[in-house]
Amino acid sequence: MRLVWLMAIPLLVACSPLPPVPSLPGTARQDAGRIVELRSGRVLSAGELVGALTEAPRVLVGERHDNPDHHALQAWLLAAADRRGAAPSLLLEMLVPSQQARASDVQQAIAAGTPPPDLETALAWEQGWPWPLYGELVTQAMRREQPVLAANLDPDEIKRIYRARPALPQGAATESAVRDALLAQIRESHCGLLPESQLPAMLAVQQQRDRRMAERLLAAPTPAWLFAGAFHVRKDLGVPLHLADLGAQGPVRVLMLAEAGESVTATQADYVWYTPPRPAEDHCAALRGSHGTRGDR
Repeated sequence: MRLVWLMAIPLLVACSPLPPVPSLPGTARQDAGRIVELRSGRVLSAGELVGALTEAPRVLVGERHDNPDHHALQAWLLAAADRRGAAPSLLLEMLVPSQQARASDVQQAIAAGTPPPDLETALAWEQGWPWPLYGELVTQAMRREQPVLAANLDPDEIKRIYRARPALPQGAATESAVRDALLAQIRESHCGLLPESQLPAMLAVQQQRDRRMAERLLAAPTPAWLFAGAFHVRKDLGVPLHLADLGAQGPVRVLMLAEAGESVTATQADYVWYTPPRPAEDHCAALRGSHGTRGDR
């Protein structure tokens, strides 16, 4: 009798109701709020999306970094996966290896009932990722039992890559069409302000970031989810190509969070969840004013 009870527990977890989907202002406009399976064009419910994602050992979720709606949906997706009994380990583009010990210590302290008074400080959170945008999501992730893992490169690694430009082994990620598309994105995201001589180094950094994310996904306990910028998770340009080159087994699912009106195709992602459009910011003006060079998306 006890065995029957224990076997029923996963079924009860799987049938737990999902948390309410966040209410996003402006969802009545255009396609905002719609979830589309891109291969078929079928509109999905949030529950159907979660069911599809939790069937895969690895899931990549692409965000626009400065869109708070995307972080609210990421938090919801994590909670929904937990309710379905498929709680994933979480990899973040926003964390680097030198922060991993801090992240693990924070999770252990929270589990022991002694959370740090200032999570941002405890994690040595990088200010380039504004805490007001990421704080709620990261706090939720740290309170879960599943590990939160660094997926990016340390700054010192980036400097070495920029100087030496290591070559990747031949594979899907090194095809000329992939490299050309990434170079075009780097030019655009830096508003044409980068000298052409810097582009090969910037491309090397971008692709080595993608390779690191793929390696960390393969090493993570499954199911494993990655939250990263949209270009990093694209099936035709980013981490999925590196996973294939590294011999990853099992399906990989890509969900793109995109603003209504943006074009997302089946070659780029498996699913898209449209959010309300945000006011456009002239980041090129800011770059011209500061002569900055950060355009990672």
